[in-house]
Amino acid sequence: QVQLVESGGGLVQAGGSLRLSCAASGIIFSIGAMGWYRQAPGKQRELVAVITNGGSTNYADSVKGRFTISRDNAKNTVYLQMNSLKPEDSAVYYCNAEVRTEWWKTAYDYWGQGTQVTVSS
Repeated sequence: QVQLVESGGGLVQAGGSLRLSCAASGIIFSIGAMGWYRQAPGKQRELVAVITNGGSTNYADSVKGRFTISRDNAKNTVYLQMNSLKPEDSAVYYCNAEVRTEWWKTAYDYWGQGTQVTVSS
């Protein structure tokens, strides 16, 4: 079993900042890419940012220059620093990790339960 637990969501005014954290625990042999997705009401879930275990990153165009993804491999944790937040950033943010539980097993995607981010105008 692998669990991803997110924290750090909340209510913030436009222009403010939040930092999300997501810690993976359980039976973990290795973690590949980790990322953040978001889903607003009535919209599809979309990629926000992703980081490989080597530190390479990729961002959605809408958050480039405002959000920064990072990870601590020793803690199996991924972070999302969100600055200059806009009302359109409001959504439930989900953590995702590509986890291999044993060296001989295929890696699978695991998801956190989601954390609400609300940006008021």
